[in-house]
Amino acid sequence: MTQRTLAGLVAVVLLGALAAFVVFRPMPYVTYEPGGSIDVLGKSDGKEIIQVTGHKSYRDDGQLRMTTVLVSTPGARLDLFTLMYDWFDPEDDLYPYAAVYAPNESDDEHRQQGQAEMVDSQQAATAVAEEELGYDVVHVMVRSVTRGMPAQGHLEKGDELVSIGGQPVHSRADVQNAITGAPADQPLDFVVRRGGQDVTTSITPTILDGNQVVGIKIGVDFDHPFDVKVRINPNIGGPSAGLMFSLGIYDTLTPGSLTGDHAIAGTGTMDEGGTVGPIGGIMQKIVGARNDGAQLFLVPPDNCDEALQARNGDMRLVKAVTMHAAVKAIESWVKNPDADLPTCRATTDRKAEG
Repeated sequence: MTQRTLAGLVAVVLLGALAAFVVFRPMPYVTYEPGGSIDVLGKSDGKEIIQVTGHKSYRDDGQLRMTTVLVSTPGARLDLFTLMYDWFDPEDDLYPYAAVYAPNESDDEHRQQGQAEMVDSQQAATAVAEEELGYDVVHVMVRSVTRGMPAQGHLEKGDELVSIGGQPVHSRADVQNAITGAPADQPLDFVVRRGGQDVTTSITPTILDGNQVVGIKIGVDFDHPFDVKVRINPNIGGPSAGLMFSLGIYDTLTPGSLTGDHAIAGTGTMDEGGTVGPIGGIMQKIVGARNDGAQLFLVPPDNCDEALQARNGDMRLVKAVTMHAAVKAIESWVKNPDADLPTCRATTDRKAEG
């Protein structure tokens, strides 16, 4: 064997080793693939997913399907071949690892956080469904007052916030919007319920770290008139099923079929005021719902731009700003599948979050 031949063989071996290193080296990305959907009006292990005690429940043949995404787990070692497969599949997505998981986040930590978010979403969803039925369930409370801030001497721990600047308070977002949106250096009227009485006081917000504030921490108490439980596989976590939980609970508590016995899917977080918030993996969730036969899909407004790029087939996409708006859209669609419904439209200034 000549020296040139030996050098060529060594070069081939080194090139192969380099190629193998590049191809099989773990890459800092996370894969999103379509998952299945779950009918929250259905059963799991032979038991109703939505269980009600203390109120008559109504069952029908309709479907309200929460949607899921198959996401690679924290620490998963994804090589170039795996990533290329998802890159070329139009129904999958890749995201930078740091955009999805915190540094050193473990699978157990992520699962625990997801389960906590799921519990919180069910609480808010139940309250919103009960409020839609006319019950007074949500109470936004003052948890603490910061010493030396404008609210000191005006508000007290345990006060229930009724209105701010003449605007009713139904959620934490209402409080933030009322304070930050008030005219600068102007007194703002607060109506609070204290000891069973409504008390009115005026507070002039101050600027702290660029934000207009009064110096209170708030929380939410729920006064549920009856007991509702949602039984979902604990391996499924996160807050994104809030809208579908709320619709499912509302349908279960009202006579007749909200869906007209059709299959409807959707996604979106739910705050205690009934506002639908953004989620991740909207395109994969739309594909999963389409594959499971849904005819209508409810889209959070902040996810509209992404949703318009999804392969929805014949499934109609409807923008759902609030739970109440979603109910009205479903009712209109059931009466007339060609009805004019809130629709996602392409914009250049909307930012999707997840």
